[in-house]
Amino acid sequence: MFRLRNEDAAQRILDSIRREDVNLRFMHVCGTHQDTLVRFGLDPMLREVGIEIRQGPGCPVCVTTTGEVADAIALAEAGRTIAVFGDMLKVPTPMGSLGDAKARGHDVRIVYSVEDAVRLSSEVKHMVFMGIGFETTSPTTAAVMVEKLPDNFSVYSCHRLLPPALHAIINMGEFRIDGLIEPGHVSAIIGVDPYQVFSTKYGIPQVVTGFEPLDLLMAVHMLVKQIKEGRAQVENEYGRLVKKEGNPKAIKLLERVFRPVDSAWRGFPIIPQSAYDLREEFDDHNARLVHEDVLKDRPPVEEEHRGCRCGEVLRGIIESHECPAFGKGCTPRYPMGPCMVSREGGCNIAFRYQGKM
Repeated sequence: MFRLRNEDAAQRILDSIRREDVNLRFMHVCGTHQDTLVRFGLDPMLREVGIEIRQGPGCPVCVTTTGEVADAIALAEAGRTIAVFGDMLKVPTPMGSLGDAKARGHDVRIVYSVEDAVRLSSEVKHMVFMGIGFETTSPTTAAVMVEKLPDNFSVYSCHRLLPPALHAIINMGEFRIDGLIEPGHVSAIIGVDPYQVFSTKYGIPQVVTGFEPLDLLMAVHMLVKQIKEGRAQVENEYGRLVKKEGNPKAIKLLERVFRPVDSAWRGFPIIPQSAYDLREEFDDHNARLVHEDVLKDRPPVEEEHRGCRCGEVLRGIIESHECPAFGKGCTPRYPMGPCMVSREGGCNIAFRYQGKM
């Protein structure tokens, strides 16, 4: 780890980029990448050498829609036990948050894995696990689905697929993207090939990278080199973990359990084939079907809190401090949107390391 945080090596990479005399904008789609950029002060260093990096929709909690959170609250209010990861507890909706529902006496439980939710099913009448995350965490949900499950256990899947979101970002064309920094953890599952289309069809250079400061700096250096040489390829800086083929066993498991479906993401229109729903074989454990009687009566909700610009942060249109509510009406203690709730959210990261700015 320490060799990946070597200041002398970092300075040599920055000096090399500076000599190329560039003015480029890259995008990453990973909350951990954003944390590294801000925590280690890489962002201002890169701007000094002509590189701007914007955060895309790489925070699973953040891209989960208000409607999905409202569904979970409605289920809790109807007497179902909801099992969620801790970051979801404070995500605000017009119906309040899951934390508010818990405070009102409804059964909302924080778990650290889907296995925890399965074990807790023996204590309750109806257990609903809210599955959050990209291809990194969805295999763990898939793994329990192929085991013998308690009859009272179901999954409300909010799992998302990352490549379709990249398609959406590129096709929306809201700003120039000169290169993409692809996430290491997702790539460890899906491999490198799903990104190829963004280079072959759109001519965008890409680098899959890890999470240490030198990983990110090397990724930027590799992107600059591709651009200077007139190339657009997918290169893998994170070879110590990511293989070209990804994890075939995990991919096969995902294909067995889930089917891709069209879905809204926070800040986006409907993105085709961008979410995982359970296949028909698992209908008896699909919360959307098992508890359809409750969900169909849930009143509609507005997706965004007025004044919250989380959707624009997720699309890379603005940076967190450009939102008028940042650090004022919106703080981690009193969040207006999920970008300030999740530790992978751009606003939460900026507030923790940079303050109100």
